[in-house]
Amino acid sequence: MGSSIKKTVLAFGIAGLVAWAGSAQARKDRRPPPPPPGPGVPAPLPASETLRDMGSWFGLYVGTAISTDLLADPNEPVYKQISSTEFSVVTPENVMKWDALEPTRGTYNWAPAETFVQFARDNHQLIRGHVLAWHNQLPKWLTDGVADGTISKAELEGLLQKHITDVMHHFKGQIWQWDVVNEAVNDPWASPGGVIGYKGFWYENLGEGFIADAFRWARAADPRALLFYNDYNLDGFGDRSNKDKVQFVYDMVKALRAQHVPIDGVGSQGHLSTRYGNYTARQVAEVLNAFGRLGLLTAITEVDVRSMVPANPTSDDLNKIQQASASNYGALLQGCLGSPRCISFTVWGIDDNNWTNWVDFGAGVGAEALAAIYDANYQPKRAFDTLKDVFTYSGGPSVRFRDPPPPAAPPHVRP
Repeated sequence: MGSSIKKTVLAFGIAGLVAWAGSAQARKDRRPPPPPPGPGVPAPLPASETLRDMGSWFGLYVGTAISTDLLADPNEPVYKQISSTEFSVVTPENVMKWDALEPTRGTYNWAPAETFVQFARDNHQLIRGHVLAWHNQLPKWLTDGVADGTISKAELEGLLQKHITDVMHHFKGQIWQWDVVNEAVNDPWASPGGVIGYKGFWYENLGEGFIADAFRWARAADPRALLFYNDYNLDGFGDRSNKDKVQFVYDMVKALRAQHVPIDGVGSQGHLSTRYGNYTARQVAEVLNAFGRLGLLTAITEVDVRSMVPANPTSDDLNKIQQASASNYGALLQGCLGSPRCISFTVWGIDDNNWTNWVDFGAGVGAEALAAIYDANYQPKRAFDTLKDVFTYSGGPSVRFRDPPPPAAPPHVRP
């Protein structure tokens, strides 16, 4: 064994070296990390290190969802500054959804989406395109036409193909990942007997075949873009039965691959609530690695962690909320780092002026909130610090082999 290899093994450990080598085998879209550092006490990290910088240690792109309205607001300079410097990949919150792109049939409004693309280009950021086929935020002319019968099933299928083709042609070569199909699978609490199945406008009108069709049309429109199925509640396997959503999606994409449908990856959204049981990093990695073994890439695509907030929260309440939220953020990132085919980690929005504030999750509108990594005044929260801690102590330049080695253990103690 050459001296450089010996040093690498000593510095990184056998398990770490195997993981390092495995990550280098991942698709070229995820760059391998730099060689592991040598022994010795690491130097302090600069305080200015961004999530973007830290993700690059692992070849992982770290992103956020962007509001073009806030980017254009002269009263929101901090939002623009954080958006442009902290992240290496960005997702449009709304401007690439169908109702925004084609509010009037046959007339596209490309300007807001083009503004978003230019922002990403100016800041050397990759783009996750969101979204092509989803049952929400569809233009009224489309849903009304289906409801009143003026748009037939055959015409609807043609309209979906045209939409995917038009949008992907317009942005061809500029989008890294596309969410081709979004949230097409039901949840056990919304299914008869809890049995998982398909749901939504497209399934109800075109059947489950629309999923394979959408991916084939997308590949034809832009052969170089990475094509993803994206959904929530994919954070950990359940009992692997017909009531387990993760198992259903796993079986679905496995079948699509067997049919040579051009799907490149699965996006796990990561919309969590501290009201429910927390996931461990091992559970998250188990799911991502299961998809990876099918030959798929994965991404964590829309992370936020909301909490039940009392009407008049005390400092104790807020401290508990921050700790629980940070734990969930950390587990999702650790799970992603534990899967070499997880190529990006995206939080959904920057600050606590978040979409969860206007949604009723069962306890009233706004009862579950405080979901982001910055507070409403753009101050980093514990969740933000936890993401940095995970990067720092998960094998980056701050993690070293023991130096000097610990003293030998007594004979009766086994490592």
